[in-house]
Parts: sequence; C-alpha cells; structure tokens
Amino acid sequence: MAWKTLDDMDLAGKRVLTRVDINVPLENGRVTDATRITRIVPTITDILAKGGTPILLAHFGRPKGKPNPEMSLRLVQPALEEALGRDVTFMERPSRDEIDALPADAVVLVENTRFTPMEEANDPKMAQFLASLGDVYCNDAFSAAHRAHASTEGVAHLLPSCAGRLMEAELRALEAALSNPQRPVVAVVGGAKVSTKLDLLSNLIEKVDILVIGGGMANTFLAAQGVDVGKSLCEHDLADTARAIAEKATQTGCELLLPRDVVVAREFKAGAEAQTVKTEDCPSDAMILDAGPDSVAHICQAFDRAKTLIWNGPLGAFEIPPFDAATNAAAAYAAGLSRSGKLISVAGGGDTVAALNKADAAESFTYISTAGGAFLEWMEGKTLPGVAALG
Repeated sequence: MAWKTLDDMDLAGKRVLTRVDINVPLENGRVTDATRITRIVPTITDILAKGGTPILLAHFGRPKGKPNPEMSLRLVQPALEEALGRDVTFMERPSRDEIDALPADAVVLVENTRFTPMEEANDPKMAQFLASLGDVYCNDAFSAAHRAHASTEGVAHLLPSCAGRLMEAELRALEAALSNPQRPVVAVVGGAKVSTKLDLLSNLIEKVDILVIGGGMANTFLAAQGVDVGKSLCEHDLADTARAIAEKATQTGCELLLPRDVVVAREFKAGAEAQTVKTEDCPSDAMILDAGPDSVAHICQAFDRAKTLIWNGPLGAFEIPPFDAATNAAAAYAAGLSRSGKLISVAGGGDTVAALNKADAAESFTYISTAGGAFLEWMEGKTLPGVAALG
C-alpha cells in the first residue's frame, strides 16, 4: 500500500488539515442522521492524542460555488460537538494566524469548501491557500476521493499527506475484497439498469469467481437470452451488451447467476397481489419485481462456497414489500456467514446500505462503505484522485 496513515506521521505541535465527509441530512436545521459524523470521530481523537490540531475541511450540499446560508457547516457544528463531546471552533474565513492563536487541543471546522468555484475546479490558488493553514494533510473522506478537488487532491501534493482512520479502513476493506481477496469471491450486483453498471460488470467478471445479477438488471440479461419478461423494467436495447458480458464471463471462468424463479405482479405498489413463477413463465402482462425463493437458495449456496463477498445493489424492488423478500433473505444469510467468520463481506452504495439496514444485516457485514460514487469507481477498477494523491 503506497499511502501513509496517521501512524506514519509526527503530528506533535502540527496543524493537521483533515478532509472529512460530514455531508449529512438536515431537517428543520437539525441533523437527522449523524452516521458520517460519528465515523470521523476516531480520526479526530487520534490527531488530538498525537498532539495535533485538527482543521476540518468539508463540503456540504451543492451550493454551486456560491455562499448559501442553508448549506453552511455552522448547521452541522452542534452535531459534531455532540459526537466529539467537546467544543468546536467554527471559522468562516480562516487564517493561519487565527489558527495558531488557538489552544493546541482545539478542533477547528472551516466553512463549506464549495462556497467558492475554486474548490471543484481544483484551482491551484485554493490548494495553496488551504496548505498555508496546516503542516500536514490527512484525507478521511473516501466518499469524496473520486473527485479531484482542491481539498481532496490539490492540497495533498503540497503537504506531507496521509489517510485518516476511516479512509484507511475503507481502503483496507476494498483491497481485501478485490485486490488480494480470499477465494472464491462472489459478487452481487443489483439495481435497476445495466447501463449504469457496465464498467462495474466488466471489471468484476475478470476479478470474481461467481457473479450474481439481480434487480431490474437481471431482466435485461434474461431478455437477451430470449426470455419474455413481460412488462418488466428492461433495457432491451442492451441485449447485445448483455450477451457480450455473459460471453466474457464464460471466457474468464466466472460463473454467472441469474434468477431461476421470479416474483411477479400486475402493479407496483405495497400489498400488490404477487405470485412466484419460473423465470421462463413470466406472464406477458406482469412485471418481475423480485427474485423467487429458488433463486435465493441458489444464491445462498454460492455464498456457502465463497470466502469473500462483494455486494452492490438490491435483488428486487426492496423499497416496497413483498418485493424485498429476496434481498432480505440473501442478506440475512450472508450476515450469518459473516458472524461465524466463514465469509468476508464488503458492501457499498446508497441503495445497498439502505437495503442491508432494512434487512437488519448491515451490522454483521465485515465492512459497509457509506461512499457511493467512490465505492463504485473503485469497484470499476478506476484510479481515485484523492487516493492516488496520498501516494
């Protein structure tokens, strides 16, 4: 691993620019989910324990390069103070003199980095300004590492740089899952559309032993094989692409698992009348909305054979019962294997985290990534600028 961690840095008496992700949901000016805040606490605590002063840099919302009081990090300050159990100094326009005048054990929160267009443009002037505020740079925002911005990439080249504890945990988990995994490796890729995950599928086929395809994506693969999927969500124009992916799987020795049975309904709503049929028996006036019990059993057998699991995307329309059954059952089974030490399980992506939480399985997975785009781009085999800059 080319990147350094906090353990490699001398932080005593140093001002530590720390890029974090505290882009949390707000309702009536209050944080409704502080998960991202609590996950950065170990990094801040460690910096303080090593004698450093954490200067927190973060974006919040999409202010489009202009100050917006509704997207001020002042709104997040109370929740951050609660998580840390201490006061946090907020700075709208920070200067090195102001920072140096603070006690060594202060925690500083700088205003939203996206309040200027220079951030997303990765303007060298902004990177140099940020670098002037600190002595060391620590990136603890893996979720923003796929963006080459001034606070995630530009400043990393100007100061001694390292990964924070959350970034370190994320990178170690992903490397264990994909770069040097215990085999066999099974990947579950679900979601609505093949078109959004072409790069992911193409990369995983070369890296994993078994690839489970679920959700609306599976319908496109089934249709490409000549199966009538009725009125299901399906990208019929990608039939050739689906066949090419299936052929690539055969060539690389990757076993492709598609649904054997499906849950269908005439309407997509809670409590809709549903039935389970063999995949090839989908009625022409119905929609496939979930994988059936035989498919789940087949997936769980694959989990039994595996040593490592990578999961991205639900197996069905999990938001509405009863179409969450396959995702819930498969997730619970993977969670059980993980708890017993038989499976290393790594999952990520917005819908994935929501689905695993809904199934009460998330806490038992080996690692859950809260990073959406960065998690996907890593799985696609792409270089993440914020990670590369730490090398």
